[in-house]
Parts: sequence; C-alpha cells; structure tokens
Amino acid sequence: MLGEKNAIPTIAVKNLTTAKEFYADTLGLKAVGGDGQEVVVFTSGKSTVHVYRSQYAGTNKATAATWAVGEDVDRMVGELKAKGVKFEHYDFPGTKREGDVHVFGKIRNAWFKDPDGNILSIVNG
Repeated sequence: MLGEKNAIPTIAVKNLTTAKEFYADTLGLKAVGGDGQEVVVFTSGKSTVHVYRSQYAGTNKATAATWAVGEDVDRMVGELKAKGVKFEHYDFPGTKREGDVHVFGKIRNAWFKDPDGNILSIVNG
C-alpha cells in the first residue's frame, strides 16, 4: 500500500515570501509549483517538499524534515553556516557532539530551524 509510494514533507510557514527565500536561496531547493500565495512546491532530489501558509507555523517541537546527505554532513553544515544558518544542539544520552554535528555511533546528524522555527535536519544515512 503506502510503503510503495513517496512521502512528501509538508511544512507550515507564516510568510511564504520569507520561506521561499530560505528554502530556495539558503537550502538550494527549486520552486516548481504551487499557487505562490498559499503553497510553494519545491523539488529536493527526486522528492518534493510542500511549504504552505498556516497560522500554526513553527508550533511543531519535533523534526519536520530530514535530508539524507551521505558523507557530506560536515561539508553541508559548513556551507549552511556560511549562509547564516544556526544549528541546534541537543543533549541526547550516549551522544557526543563534534561541533554542530551530533554523533550516534556511525550516524552523524545536524539540526537547524527555518525562519518559522520548524526543525530540519541533515543526516549521513
């Protein structure tokens, strides 16, 4: 059933103009659709990310979307920092941190927020 279908991250934002700048200019996603007033559709690899206007933007306290970037985690952290992205630091049991990257054995993960406070991450998985 759904296990054979693609999932689409759907992220609530307050201001589509600000969000479009962040997701396109900062993260490098390409806007490919949407009506521009209520929703913008971006491509990311072979998937899409839908960003829509909502009064509940930024209220999720958990990760909204994660990008699997392979061995490029550290390089991408550096590139995003150069664009002004600030990374989140969490205290997870059994985890060490190397700069902004959390290390769980072989897993390397870094979290950051979009302008509305939605939590996003990159992982080597």
